[in-house]
Amino acid sequence: MTPTRYAFIKASWHADIVDRALDGFHQLIPPEQVDVFDVPGAFEMPLLSRDLAASGRYAAVVAAAFVVDGGIYRHEFVAQAVVDGLMRAGMDTGVPVLSVSLTPHQYQETEHHKQIYRAHFVEKGREAAKAALTIGKTRAALAA
Repeated sequence: MTPTRYAFIKASWHADIVDRALDGFHQLIPPEQVDVFDVPGAFEMPLLSRDLAASGRYAAVVAAAFVVDGGIYRHEFVAQAVVDGLMRAGMDTGVPVLSVSLTPHQYQETEHHKQIYRAHFVEKGREAAKAALTIGKTRAALAA
């Protein structure tokens, strides 16, 4: 039997922006089918993604984060490690692990930028839901 629940991991860093991805996801997949998990930041998502995917409870795992240049470290390294880890979690478990992790080159803590990225995360959440549903249908057809 194929699971009909979805895991949605969201990083708490920039939660006012990242949480909008869950709003978009819920536009296509009802909240009753989604278990939500919070993590401190993007770097913690791959391990939890792997554990959730390996549990056998979920049709897909979605991980959302906003990785920006904080001036202390190169955000490209964090972003690459996160995306590589998410891909590995999916490949190792055979469960789709989808990324809604954005890494803008230019981000400033202004209301204008926050509005742009909030709206973008809603769209990316919808896209993740579409991808989860499409992959599920395709895999079900292959198994039939």
